[in-house]
Amino acid sequence: MLKRQLSLLVCSTALLGAGFTTPAAAFEDEDARRAILELRSQLKMAGLSRLELSNQIQALQKEVAQLRGQLESINHSATQASVEQDYYDFGPNPQVGDPNEQRDYDNAINLFRQGEYETAAQALNNFANTYPNSVLTPSARFYEGSSYYATRDFQGSISRLERMVSSYPQDPQAGDALLVVAGSQLELNNIEGSKETLRRVISQYPNSPAADTAEERLKMY
Repeated sequence: MLKRQLSLLVCSTALLGAGFTTPAAAFEDEDARRAILELRSQLKMAGLSRLELSNQIQALQKEVAQLRGQLESINHSATQASVEQDYYDFGPNPQVGDPNEQRDYDNAINLFRQGEYETAAQALNNFANTYPNSVLTPSARFYEGSSYYATRDFQGSISRLERMVSSYPQDPQAGDALLVVAGSQLELNNIEGSKETLRRVISQYPNSPAADTAEERLKMY
C-alpha cells in the first residue's frame, strides 16, 4: 500500500514537472493569449492612426504652402499695380530729333508697357549704351531698373536705380527711382533701409509728387 502511494506521488510530480496544466491554469493561459492579441490589435490600430495623422499633417502643410504662394502672388500683383500707378507716367513718349534714336527708345519702352520686362530690360540697357548722351537715357535707365523690379529681381533693381540717381540726380524721375528702390527694399524685408530711402526722397526732392508719395508710404510702416 505504501509502495503504491509513493508510486502515485512520483508520477504526479513527474507530470507536473513535464508541464502538465490543470484546468485553472489552462483558463489563465487563454486569458493571457486574448490579452496579448487585444494588445497587438490596439498597437496596430495606433500605428494606423499615427500614419493617418501624419498623412493629414503633410496634406495640411502642402495646402498651407500653396496658400502662401497664392498670397505672395496676390501681394506682389497689388504692390506692382501700386508701383505702376505711383511711379510710372505712361503718357506720350518724349521726342528727339534723331529718328533712329526715337525708334529704338520707343521700341524698348513699349516692351515695358506690354509687360515683357526681361526683354525690355535688355532693350533699354542697349539703348542707354548706344546713346549715352541722349536726353532719353535717364528715362531708359529708370525703366530698366523698374523692369528688374517687375521680374522680382529686387537686388538688380536697387543697384541699377541707385546708379541712375547717382548719374542723373536732377532728372525728374530720380525721386520716383528712389521710390522703387524703397519698394524693392521692402520686398527684401529691409524695413529700416526702405524707410531711410523714403526719407531720402523727402529730403532730396521736397515739394515733389515723389516726396508726397514717400510721406504717405512712411505712414504705412
